[in-house]
Amino acid sequence: MADIDTEQLDQELVRRVQRGDTAAFDLLVRKYQHRIAALIGRYIADWSEVQDVAQETFIRAYRAIGNFRGDAQFYTWLHRIAVNTAKNHLVAHKRRPPTDDIDVSDAEQFDSGIRLRDSDTPERELMRQQMEQTVMRAVEALPEELRVAITLREVDGLSYEDIATRMGCPIGTVRSRIFRAREAIDQELRPLMDNETPVERAIR
Repeated sequence: MADIDTEQLDQELVRRVQRGDTAAFDLLVRKYQHRIAALIGRYIADWSEVQDVAQETFIRAYRAIGNFRGDAQFYTWLHRIAVNTAKNHLVAHKRRPPTDDIDVSDAEQFDSGIRLRDSDTPERELMRQQMEQTVMRAVEALPEELRVAITLREVDGLSYEDIATRMGCPIGTVRSRIFRAREAIDQELRPLMDNETPVERAIR
């Protein structure tokens, strides 16, 4: 029942986004950002690159969501975009994508493609849920100028120049606000990260 409820919630959020509700897409990003980052991490080792590709994935998803008809689960659709974006990133940097690709159709059978790894356990799934909740709380607790800056950057995918124009401040201020927002979020996540073993951090 929980999986059905999750799918119905995703479909409702998608419909809201298609009607122009950007806040609904923000919720979808918060819900799946760590799963998508973990998925991309199977293709790309560098964490900063993973973050960039994850952001590009959500930008592409936002631009294409008008074409989403609900024939597959939202996560399956997002999963496919993430895999293609990661592969394109590797090709663009003259690196070869891994041959052991993740079958997108398998994701239909799971709440998350992450569960396809043998190393995944209920405990690790709980850890991911805790991380998602921690990020949501951290973002909500940010001062308004930091919350707006990080949302415009990570969710809407705006450039620093566009954010500066939107917020009416210098680009340097935008960079500072985004840096401080990320620092605050990382600080909240650190206790959870410290509980992971080095192996878990490597494959997360």
